[in-house]
Amino acid sequence: MAHRKKILFGLLVTLMFLAIGTAGYTLIEHYSVLDAFYMTVITITTVGFGEVHSLSQEGRIFTIFLILFGFGSIGFLAHAFTEAIIERAASRNLGKKTMQKRIGKLKDHAIICGFGRVGEAAAEYFASTGSQFVVIESAEDQLKLLEEYNYIYMEGDATREDVLLAAGIKQASALVALLDSDPDNLFTVLTARELNPTLHIIARTEITSSESRMLRAGADSIVSPYAYAGRKVAQKILEATADESSQLIDDFEKDTLTQWMEVTEQSDLAGHVVETASGFIGGTIIGIRRDEGDILLPHAEEKIHLGDQLLYATSIVTEPSVRDHSQTRKKIILIDDNAVIRHLYTRLFQKAGFHLITASTGELGYSLAVAERPDAAIVDYELPDISGLKICERLRQNKELRTMKLFLFTANEDVTTKDNAHKIGVDTVVIKSPDATEIVNTVKEHLERI
Repeated sequence: MAHRKKILFGLLVTLMFLAIGTAGYTLIEHYSVLDAFYMTVITITTVGFGEVHSLSQEGRIFTIFLILFGFGSIGFLAHAFTEAIIERAASRNLGKKTMQKRIGKLKDHAIICGFGRVGEAAAEYFASTGSQFVVIESAEDQLKLLEEYNYIYMEGDATREDVLLAAGIKQASALVALLDSDPDNLFTVLTARELNPTLHIIARTEITSSESRMLRAGADSIVSPYAYAGRKVAQKILEATADESSQLIDDFEKDTLTQWMEVTEQSDLAGHVVETASGFIGGTIIGIRRDEGDILLPHAEEKIHLGDQLLYATSIVTEPSVRDHSQTRKKIILIDDNAVIRHLYTRLFQKAGFHLITASTGELGYSLAVAERPDAAIVDYELPDISGLKICERLRQNKELRTMKLFLFTANEDVTTKDNAHKIGVDTVVIKSPDATEIVNTVKEHLERI
């Protein structure tokens, strides 16, 4: 029997015995209705109060049966209430644990932040294609819908780091920020990009002026439902009027890359204002992290302090044809001991349409290159176990890797280093610069000639 039915049944039985008791004392003992009802209540609840008036023999017999059956009805009602409360609490906790286990098994999944109309449509499409996804939602009514659809979901605030981590953002491949407000989506993008630099992020915005901020914060692309609907309507009209001169396809998609930088003595940024520092690093500073807290979109005259963490954005341009997955992606190996560099270039090369493999040491990189036979290898000059030049020499001497393009990645602008690199067969020496896309463009140009 369902808990609601149990409670209703117990309530009806209790009311029935209250009515029987009131009628019985009125007829047998000639009590007034109020005295009879009072006597019935204190009898079936066994509170131990004295009798209203002395009972006759028939009244005592009636009271005995009323206690036995009436108290039983109240006990049944109390049990039904308690059982419903305990089971509901236990069920919710069990549901959360079960959901967390399901999330823990996911890999390369998408995270949908917000289950409004757009979020529901996105989830429906993911489900129809068999793609794995997690929905983050805080509204009670939307959580009930998620339960009905049997989607994997998390209850919480998508702008919080702990919630995104619990949703498996480290293992996720994409995030869609579809919250109701642009500021919430902005903070979600910032937090998500910091937690997973290679994540593909799509953000919703309602205000056109927010689009540039969202891109600078780390979003790969922007979705504006109203603007999209307007374009679709216009497109339909143009198609209907056979206006062939109208082309709604852009030749290029502008994108941005966000990354963190620590202000050290070597960076020469401390003491400068945001506007000047942005020029030095070749990007736009969109956030400053200090001990006192974070400064989002700082003023141009804000002074940079030693020890600050700067979040800055640089622009990149990607041709649409690069993202055509029907073409075979060229394979590249990056050998660099800096984890931040590996994460950064993994995202950059993936966005440019390449398949990137990374290694943290020279020996591991050489082994992977022999096993994977990539189209190109990017080798850092300074590696912890062996010289980058030595690795390039070994790679070039391997007959099976003769056609592989070799790029030496270095901060050393010495002419001798370049000469030595070219002597052992390095195709190009790339000097490290604040523009993180330079190496991507260089590799792309060389591989297009193959």
